[in-house]
Amino acid sequence: MVFGKKDLVFKAVSLSLPSKNLPKEVYSMLIIDSKDCENIDKALKKYKKKFEKAKILVQLRDRQSFTKPSVRRRAEVLKAVYKQQVASGKFEV
Repeated sequence: MVFGKKDLVFKAVSLSLPSKNLPKEVYSMLIIDSKDCENIDKALKKYKKKFEKAKILVQLRDRQSFTKPSVRRRAEVLKAVYKQQVASGKFEV
């Protein structure tokens, strides 16, 4: 962690990529702007929200095992069908 006067920088998890052309590790950096009077707890809370919105953990879990493109496409189609049925009023969430 690097603490500056105007901003706090937290280093996120490193993600390994399976491709040969890309570097082996990619570091995602989340930058949290903090005010001089702001508490460290508030900054950590902002970091957690930003980390969740960036979906870094989801990407890491997706890369743990290979998913065939046909399976991925089928899941997207089923999700789209479900969303369409919810929008038409067939299902209630």
